Amino acid sequence: DGKKIAADLLSQIKHDITLREDDGIRRPCLAVLLIGDNPASEVYVRNKKIACEKVGIKSISVDLKDDVSEEEVLTIVNKLNNDPEVDGILVQSPLPDQVNEDLVIDAISPNKDVDGFHPLNIGLLAIKKPRLRSCTPYGVIKMLKTLNVNLSGMRATVVGASNHVGRPMALELLLENCTVTICNSKTIDLKDKVGQAELLVVAAGIQNIVEGDWIRKGAIVIDIGINRVDGQVVGEVEFSVAKEKAAFISPVPGGVGPMTVATLMENTLIAQKLS
Repeated sequence: DGKKIAADLLSQIKHDITLREDDGIRRPCLAVLLIGDNPASEVYVRNKKIACEKVGIKSISVDLKDDVSEEEVLTIVNKLNNDPEVDGILVQSPLPDQVNEDLVIDAISPNKDVDGFHPLNIGLLAIKKPRLRSCTPYGVIKMLKTLNVNLSGMRATVVGASNHVGRPMALELLLENCTVTICNSKTIDLKDKVGQAELLVVAAGIQNIVEGDWIRKGAIVIDIGINRVDGQVVGEVEFSVAKEKAAFISPVPGGVGPMTVATLMENTLIAQKLS
């Protein structure tokens, strides 16, 4: 139940911020850049603002038009980098075609990169010195830690190899001493790779890429995917069948999504401490 686990985490973050305020430390501040009027992005940003209000984080909104230039975006990011009152910077994806997302991510100060996407922060994770960690993969780890299951040595398969989720997810699992297999759209015998997994994390961006009967009996299944089909939100694992075989399985919605937002709040507090 990602909602419950996230609520517990948000409660702890709020407590920490309150204690710091009692010591005379200002509340953390998160700046969110939203470009254009993508309905899904607007929902995500609204959820992040609500979470900020819950824990006592100040949020600043920078709303830009679809035709904004790359230079203007980089100028705003640089201004926020140099603002001592701003602790975290988040640029909501997707960006319009004229704005290079990699350039924007690279431009964010690594100590304010609360999404955990900057090459330096990914690199620190890779060499086992994590600092600001990618929100969704780290949120998954926090979910798994509530199960009181020993992850060390577990055979883990990650389906999806994106820079934002799949790759850092594999690195997070390596930190937990899992034996990690990472799959992508070109993987041969995906069914067999899934069937071997004691722990399966799916984030390929393809609805129902994993059939329910592929799941190993007693496996832990984490579904990160979000797809809208006929007005409903569904994941990437055939849930109705998979839930009969898995020991634990995260639902969509109500699974990983709330954890991503809660971990973003924690990263914003960590970023303030780094400054």
